[in-house]
Amino acid sequence: MTPTETTAETKRYVHHAQVRYADLDPQQHVNNVRMLTYLEDARVSFLNLGSVARGDGFGAMVVARQEADYVAPLLPRTDPVRVELWVTQVRNASCTLAYEILDDERVYLKASTVLVGFDVATQSARRLNDTERALLAEYS
Repeated sequence: MTPTETTAETKRYVHHAQVRYADLDPQQHVNNVRMLTYLEDARVSFLNLGSVARGDGFGAMVVARQEADYVAPLLPRTDPVRVELWVTQVRNASCTLAYEILDDERVYLKASTVLVGFDVATQSARRLNDTERALLAEYS
């Protein structure tokens, strides 16, 4: 399967997450923190997309804010769930990603993350460059 899907609204990056036994909590559903790990895995995969596809990916980015709404419990399963990601906002030094963890029957989580461009050498925020803006525009 390709890592992108086009919907009526926007192009979405799609990452598949396999529910593992270690992801379960005592209530036998995926722990809330593990669901955020699924988002992180999708985000890292998305940020590496430009690097792999064209050799010109994203520079360092850090999470400035994250919100999550747990819509339904995610139970043990053999089939992976989809983590769909798209861009909702691009600013001078930041962008906002939206996500859903879902399958063909229901949405389990809706979330958003604000990412800030980061200069590792100075340990400070930086502006997004033209390459990053172009990659983000493909999914907004």
